[in-house]
Amino acid sequence: MAAISREEVAHLAHLARLAVTEDELDTFAGQLDQIVSSVARIGEVAADDIAPTSHAVPLTNVMRADEPRPGLAREAALAGAPAVEDDRFRVPQILSEEA
Repeated sequence: MAAISREEVAHLAHLARLAVTEDELDTFAGQLDQIVSSVARIGEVAADDIAPTSHAVPLTNVMRADEPRPGLAREAALAGAPAVEDDRFRVPQILSEEA
């Protein structure tokens, strides 16, 4: 016995304001019936001794602890700069004075 009837598909299509042909009603009824049957079968397979999971593979956190660490000293950072002015990186001007 089909879980989803042709009339139910027509009703759903009407609610969703979808234009469905007579042939599509039969097709969609069959497809929806197969989906409902597949979901019901999953419920039959699930056993009480199997814990619910969100992933098929166990996941572990690989992030390090968020701990403050000393940064690079100003002199060390500026040591590799092509140009330095007033203890800052000197860069070419890219905007005109009017901007």
